[in-house]
Amino acid sequence: MSEKILVIDTATENCSAALLHNGRITEQSVEAPREHSQRILPMVASLLEQAGLALDDLDAVAFGRGPGSFTGIRIGTSIMQGLALGADLPVLPISNLAAMAQGAIEQGASEVAAAIDARMGEVYFGHFVAEDGLAQLQGDEQVLAPEALMQQWQLGSDVVAVGTGFETYPQLAQAQNLRLEPSCRLPTAAMMVPLALQMWRSGAARSVTEVEPVYLRNTVAWKKLPGRE
Repeated sequence: MSEKILVIDTATENCSAALLHNGRITEQSVEAPREHSQRILPMVASLLEQAGLALDDLDAVAFGRGPGSFTGIRIGTSIMQGLALGADLPVLPISNLAAMAQGAIEQGASEVAAAIDARMGEVYFGHFVAEDGLAQLQGDEQVLAPEALMQQWQLGSDVVAVGTGFETYPQLAQAQNLRLEPSCRLPTAAMMVPLALQMWRSGAARSVTEVEPVYLRNTVAWKKLPGRE
């Protein structure tokens, strides 16, 4: 069976959409921090039109569920809800940290440290290893100060660093002699496709009413869909 999965991501400065169809990935992506709400739906429409598909032809919708920009995550989650509810599609929530790690793994990395600049003197961080070609989280995703992160490093000897956190706080990479991978400084929808496909094939798709974004900072709340407890 040829899965048809749409992926959208607006959780960071990058805005992107990707479509898996007939075993191929097509993508549109642009770094436009304040234009996500204007750009994401035209990207989706263009990808579907090029593939000759309607929204209800899809098997599922995947989205970057965070961590990342609060505004960007809200935009992406709202768009995901509209698409999934409108076509009665299941949802595949993908970590933005895992997406960048997956991008590095696709280029040969076996262990990845992913960090997104979280502002306020902190980073969103995740430690991943490659298992069967897919990024697998080690421990928990965290939001913490760079100093606190360096105090708890438990990484191997050959680790690739991805994400804007290492640009903002270069001492993080220097502390462990990590190898920076600049092509994965921001997540993209295409990076999420292998993770979304694995979730779909393993039966991990969820109803849109079961999915919430991930901010990591617990002071941020998401307005739940009507009727949710």
